[in-house]
Amino acid sequence: MVQPTPKQAVRSLVSYRPALGKPKDVTPIRLSANEGALGWSPQVEAALRDKAFRLNHYGQPQSADLHAAIAKRYGLEAVRILTSNGSDELIGLICLAYLEPGDEAIYTQYGFLVFPQATTIAGGVPVKVADDGLTASVDHILAAVTERTKIVFLANPNNPTGTMISEAEVKRLHQGLPEHVILVLDWAYAEYVAGEMSYGARMVETAENVVMFRTFSKMHGLAAQRLGWGYFPDAIRDVLASIRPPFSINSVAVTLGIAAIEDEAFQQQSIAHNQKWMAALPTRLGAIGITVMPSVTNFVLLHFDGHNGPDSDAALAFLAEHNILLRDMHPYGLGEYLRMSVGTDAEMEEVIARLTELMMQS
Repeated sequence: MVQPTPKQAVRSLVSYRPALGKPKDVTPIRLSANEGALGWSPQVEAALRDKAFRLNHYGQPQSADLHAAIAKRYGLEAVRILTSNGSDELIGLICLAYLEPGDEAIYTQYGFLVFPQATTIAGGVPVKVADDGLTASVDHILAAVTERTKIVFLANPNNPTGTMISEAEVKRLHQGLPEHVILVLDWAYAEYVAGEMSYGARMVETAENVVMFRTFSKMHGLAAQRLGWGYFPDAIRDVLASIRPPFSINSVAVTLGIAAIEDEAFQQQSIAHNQKWMAALPTRLGAIGITVMPSVTNFVLLHFDGHNGPDSDAALAFLAEHNILLRDMHPYGLGEYLRMSVGTDAEMEEVIARLTELMMQS
């Protein structure tokens, strides 16, 4: 029997599907998705309660009010902003817009798996370059550039490793690229870095081949609303706007996004909470024999190699039995690690208690 067949690029694709774990009951401690530990802003809660949403009407294709709120919060030019259904949509759009069949897009060894997926769907060729340990290598990226290279993806800070290269290194990377190659700065975790990495926006404003992607899914606590945005040179913004689905952002997400980004007090509270636990975890988990890899984000990699305790599969299964979900890193080639997001104080104390129990059994 002859059946419909997808195109070759899709048939060969190893799809990125987040494996968030299977809870033992309906209310797990879910630390597998890098979500905001403190939930959403009180102003978001008030907007949900007080706003009258006209759910029978299409929203605006782009919200000038949301653009203005983003621009005000981060010191940007509103005209350069394009909002999206999560930053994943922008990754897909830039591949569709700028990759001819056979064109290459470079991504780093432990970079976000959506990069090669979106490249392949668009008909391009994903080119993986080696990291330096767990950190992106500018030298390796530049050495991989060919005449077919059209896009370089750089997640910085990087997911899932939590590592980051410096401003000087990012600028060195850009300076080493041909002018026709687009440098994509995936800044999903920028809010957790001191100064919020504002130099990325300045690069966009002064170059024609740099774009920056951001999200509301992490510190702002709106992962369920699928709201992202990008900052672009005018020409690239116009191209992506012309192929972006007209109603990919729902009107509820727009309203909640404005409320979230205006509540700077909640943002500072979230950052302080994250800093507290990111400072505490290496010491507290190190004391029970678990190595915590350095990270500048809201998540860490925990090392379980099976030599001085359980391996990562055993640790993942043990925690799941206690209704705690961490992220399996085998899809990234990091099978000796589990990724753990920062949760609430109570969640973190419970996780540490269970990990202590696990290590005492080993």
